[in-house]
Amino acid sequence: MGYQRIVVKVGTSVLTGGSPQLDRAHMVELVRQCAELHRAGRDVIVCTSGAIAAGRERLGFPDLPNTVTSKQMLAAVGQSRLMLVWERLFELYGLHVGQMLLTRSDVHDRHRFLNARDTLNALLEQRIVPIVNENDAVATSEIKVGDNDNLSALVVLLADADLLLLLTDQPGLFTADPRTNPDAALIPEVDQIDETLRQLAGGSVSGLGVGGMATKLQAADVARRAGADVVIAAGRAANVIGRIAAGEPVGTRFAALATPLEHRKRWIFAGAVPAGRVLIDAGAARALLEQGRSLLPAGVTGVEGEFRRGDTVIIVAPGRGEMARGIVRYSYDDLRRIAGGRSDEIEGRLGYAYGPVAVHRNDLILL
Repeated sequence: MGYQRIVVKVGTSVLTGGSPQLDRAHMVELVRQCAELHRAGRDVIVCTSGAIAAGRERLGFPDLPNTVTSKQMLAAVGQSRLMLVWERLFELYGLHVGQMLLTRSDVHDRHRFLNARDTLNALLEQRIVPIVNENDAVATSEIKVGDNDNLSALVVLLADADLLLLLTDQPGLFTADPRTNPDAALIPEVDQIDETLRQLAGGSVSGLGVGGMATKLQAADVARRAGADVVIAAGRAANVIGRIAAGEPVGTRFAALATPLEHRKRWIFAGAVPAGRVLIDAGAARALLEQGRSLLPAGVTGVEGEFRRGDTVIIVAPGRGEMARGIVRYSYDDLRRIAGGRSDEIEGRLGYAYGPVAVHRNDLILL
């Protein structure tokens, strides 16, 4: 299948094996599989559950009221513990990890989305494995994603991943509840997520996590619209991550509706109304058209409008008029100050930098 960027979502039931504590022996097996993909040059992002379970274990399984405050307290204790376990296990394979704690507002707010995306990409470029979890200790109901199935779908959007792997305590999606119906059959491939399919999705099996099959369907719908294949599979099946990454039919697969790049470029063209114009010179126009390059500040000759970092802008070339649209990495004021300059001069002129390009090739569509 040639998947290059893979989000592996690991549910609490997989991490604990149905017990009240983290199953480190199985976690090291999952890490081994991720490390194998990493060695093969793939990008791997782990979206982990288990902070509350780790907190309970760390505190000796205290008898606490079932309140939001108790859960946030357990998450605050358990998150560092959970990260320590992941860090030590990946260290066995010579790999570094980086923690990212997200809430829904990190994805919905344009500037925070870009910052989160830049951090994620920086980790991946340095071959560091991002470990993503919801920021349960501070998240309120208004900004909570609510479950790590849907969080993993948001990570697919942030990372432009091409595979989302939802590891659970079930082998996949069934035609009926396999716990109560002996005739229940595994559904190997899903083309359409409709009401009939949603009714097949039951609740959480183990009671340890918050995500059942219903949330996995929601996540699958978001991720495949963002251009990723999605597979729901048993987290304890032999070499499950490697087999799915190799294209082996395991679990239930949902095919992507578009490639990540096509999805993003359609969004650029049909989405937000352009907030301004960026004027470029003939050399920059040739680099965009003939060489598929990104737009560098050196090729910018002028800016018009009051756009912000992350806005869609029209790119105008001499003698051509509007030749492209793209998501700009710098605001109007910043781009005006760095226009015509070399990329290594950005930090000197602004006091900070969001990278060497004004508009990245992946954020640009030629008209």
